Amino acid sequence: MREWLGQYKYRGNERYAPLLGLMLDRAYLTLKKEKQSALLSRKPSIIHRSWSADLLVPVPVSDARLMERGFNQAERLADVLSRRRKVPQLPLLIRTHHTGKQSFKSRAERLTDMKHAFAENPAVTTQFADWMNSEVSLNRPLRIIIVDDIYTTGSTIRACAEIIQQMGADYGYTVEVYSLTWARS
Repeated sequence: MREWLGQYKYRGNERYAPLLGLMLDRAYLTLKKEKQSALLSRKPSIIHRSWSADLLVPVPVSDARLMERGFNQAERLADVLSRRRKVPQLPLLIRTHHTGKQSFKSRAERLTDMKHAFAENPAVTTQFADWMNSEVSLNRPLRIIIVDDIYTTGSTIRACAEIIQQMGADYGYTVEVYSLTWARS
């Protein structure tokens, strides 16, 4: 897994995206099964409804990292999942600053680095509001999945989730935030 991630993320071997995306799809199906089971145990009368995500949000990379790699690895993984599961993807977040490679930092440094590293993407604010308004009829919280390639300390996911939760609250909606990552280190 380490070799595959290195080939994909650091050596720009984008051929790995479909394979890694399929593996992430299996993780999505596991999440879906777990959530559906929990949903049915609480409310057995809703058997006809299936749990599914409403929106995928890839973790953004900094402009420097995008220039270096030529692509956002999390976005490519989310693309595969979006196509396979027919769940829309929206880049709700932007990186506010370049944080350097997290793999070389301690847990404490990562946690500090990720504070204020993300913000709402102003380019999609209207699109997000329109999307949320179209989903209101669900009569349940919106289910948003943050997609990234690797989970180490959870600081990136937590920072992104805080922004997404706030965005939902700003529009008067409850949002359940989940995460899917291809690997955990």
